[in-house]
Amino acid sequence: MPIKESELILNPDGSVYHLNLRPEHIADTIITVGDPDRVTSVTKHFDTIEFETHKREFHTQTGTYKGKRLTVISTGIGTDNIDIVFNELDALVNINLKTREINKTLKSLDIIRIGTSGAIQSNIPIDSFLVSEYAAGFDSLLHFYNSEAFQYKDISKALIAHTNWFKSKSEPYVVTGDETLFNKFNTSETVSGFTATNVGFYGPQGRILRLAIQDNELNNKLASFNFEGRSITNLEMETAGIYGISKLLGHRALSMNAIIANRATGEFSDNPKGTVDKLITYTLTKLVE
Repeated sequence: MPIKESELILNPDGSVYHLNLRPEHIADTIITVGDPDRVTSVTKHFDTIEFETHKREFHTQTGTYKGKRLTVISTGIGTDNIDIVFNELDALVNINLKTREINKTLKSLDIIRIGTSGAIQSNIPIDSFLVSEYAAGFDSLLHFYNSEAFQYKDISKALIAHTNWFKSKSEPYVVTGDETLFNKFNTSETVSGFTATNVGFYGPQGRILRLAIQDNELNNKLASFNFEGRSITNLEMETAGIYGISKLLGHRALSMNAIIANRATGEFSDNPKGTVDKLITYTLTKLVE
């Protein structure tokens, strides 16, 4: 049965509504970044660029790097944007946009996030690269989908108990990235991590400017959490949503984090852009190995 026009919204040129993309515009391997300006920081390394579009916070370029076709797209900040980007990317490869019917044969994309993050463990160095093996989502995105089969409920229950989680907040969910991609990108040059994805940059991550927060000790509780040898390592705002939606849709995803702050020590990188540029180079090199 065709998907209704109100559910799968297309632009007059046949492109998906928010991303302004048609199926021929994207590669099978996609790099996501949060900042629209960071797209060109990736594609400046490309041999060729064949396509570009920019709508709202969603900036996309597709080209080749050492012969490999890649798409780079900015998501903006937060898992609400991840919901938009990943559902529309999936529609481009798994739904016939002319007939509005799901394809009989489904395609899996490789999706690599290159983003910034703050460590909450004092032993994680500033300017290091962290590869997220696990992610805990403090947003509610995955609870809107039939996602129980992909969640690690034993870890989330332990996390709730350890932090004395405030009942009015969304219940944390725990998911993992793609194992094959993790094994490829996690090397002696990286730190493996358990990433916490939060719903904001200030209060939700324990930053206090003029507003009091509900739990002043939450970051310390997260840092002291340990489940069978796994500790939460860093905070950011997209990874858990990326992992959850990717698994539900059958795509392979991995989150690469440039550690530009350490909340435990109070340090901030002297050259955050340089660290991100190095992570971009590392990621591109691993993609073509």
